[in-house]
Amino acid sequence: MPDAALFSLSEKEGADVVARALVERGTVIYATGGTREFLNARGIDALEIERLTEFPALFGGRVKTLHPKVFGAILMDRENAEHVREARSRAIPAISTVVVNLYPFESTVAEPGTTLAQAIEQIDIGGVALLRAAAKNFERVCVLSHPSQYDAFLAARAAGGPGAGLRRRFAIAAFERTAEYDAAIAHYLAGGGAFLPSELPGSLLLTMPLAQRLRYGTNPQLRAAFYLSRRGRLPEQLHGKALSYNNLLDLDAALRLLSRAPLGAEFGSRRERFVRAAVVKHTVPCGVAQRSTVAKAVGEALAADPVSAFGGVVTVDARVDVAAAQALARFFLEIVAAPQFDEDALALLARKKNLRIMRYSPGLPDELQRELRVRSALGGVLVEEEEPGFRPESWRVVSCRQPSAQEWHDLAFAWDVVRHVKSNGIAVVKDGVTRGICAGQTNRVSAVQIAGQRAGEFAHGAACASDGFFPFADGLEAAAAAGCTAIIAPEGSVRDAEVIGAADRAGVSLIFASHRYFLH
Repeated sequence: MPDAALFSLSEKEGADVVARALVERGTVIYATGGTREFLNARGIDALEIERLTEFPALFGGRVKTLHPKVFGAILMDRENAEHVREARSRAIPAISTVVVNLYPFESTVAEPGTTLAQAIEQIDIGGVALLRAAAKNFERVCVLSHPSQYDAFLAARAAGGPGAGLRRRFAIAAFERTAEYDAAIAHYLAGGGAFLPSELPGSLLLTMPLAQRLRYGTNPQLRAAFYLSRRGRLPEQLHGKALSYNNLLDLDAALRLLSRAPLGAEFGSRRERFVRAAVVKHTVPCGVAQRSTVAKAVGEALAADPVSAFGGVVTVDARVDVAAAQALARFFLEIVAAPQFDEDALALLARKKNLRIMRYSPGLPDELQRELRVRSALGGVLVEEEEPGFRPESWRVVSCRQPSAQEWHDLAFAWDVVRHVKSNGIAVVKDGVTRGICAGQTNRVSAVQIAGQRAGEFAHGAACASDGFFPFADGLEAAAAAGCTAIIAPEGSVRDAEVIGAADRAGVSLIFASHRYFLH
């Protein structure tokens, strides 16, 4: 029974090398239309798939390989005498190599303006079926689902293989690819991630390819890796050591700080655009500033808590120039991330051998806020939306004293920051710079006191944001005692009236927000 191979590819680069190696060993090559033309143009005698099926492609190519002769050739058991007899009686060859990659559904739907009709035409049916059939019969068939596997296959062929172990690994990769592919289609048809609270997915599909093996996890004794969906965009690394597990977590936290929280209509018109810089250490913000230039923003963010900034991650939402690079270069940092770098600024920062310099897409911080957040718990998975879309946030002044114009700006900025601070979280802001941040306390009074202590004299006349409501008046009183004159917190405590009364006695402005921002 002659040995045969089947090629059906959307990404054709490198497939001719594999096909030529097979032909040299006497393998008959069958290929679908565009793939056959690609191979023939490179001097490889590939037969059209219709020579095997004896049936034309139908419906504009929607049906080409879905035929008993194709799947019989892949799924037959060569050691089973009845299978062999049946194959010979129906002129079915033994296909021992299947080289298939799928229609580019993910890249198609990632393009702006893609219509539903265009997306549907990129849903591969035959290719998925071919991969699954070949992977099922991996004991007899080698399935190549990605060009990155070609070198290993060719090396194994040269050594007399591929062996059972390699065929099994290729089969696993094929099943992983088809699962990922189906998940991408389901995700797109369900809304592409823009889920409303009543429309969270009926089945959580978490199939994504390995993006990077990591040296270790949170601690050196743990294995770790990073997986990223094909629609995901990892920032481009321009310089420095490879990213670690902790680096990736810190970078994620720092980039989220650059997104702007949606505010209610009563304040939205007052917001002005500033350059923002954020410093994160162990996923906790330790300095955030917004200023008219990137150099000023970076300098103020680092100066907000210079001790904590040591070994931290810095992100900015504007092009890094030389002045900003000079401010950054004075610190030992793990990562600096920005949408762009001036060439001389990049050269200056690159003098630090191990500093990781990352360039990210300008829209990434806001994209992260629209993704579902996924965490493991109790052997299962918890999922929530990042930004609630079911009702707009609203603020209302509940104290006798009204905030000043500067206090309004600081309140808005503090509210942007505190939603990224682990609960119980407090952020004290003065003139567009965080002066005191406290995260992860088990009681809110301690969180306010620590944030006030860190702010020191900057707390006088500052704005204070609390991620949750004040259950008692003592939390607000601690903020006022530190010197804060404007405070924002969610409403909802059974003692809200007591908290309002404490604000009026202290002569501070108190704003109630409709949203809570616990971060666990």
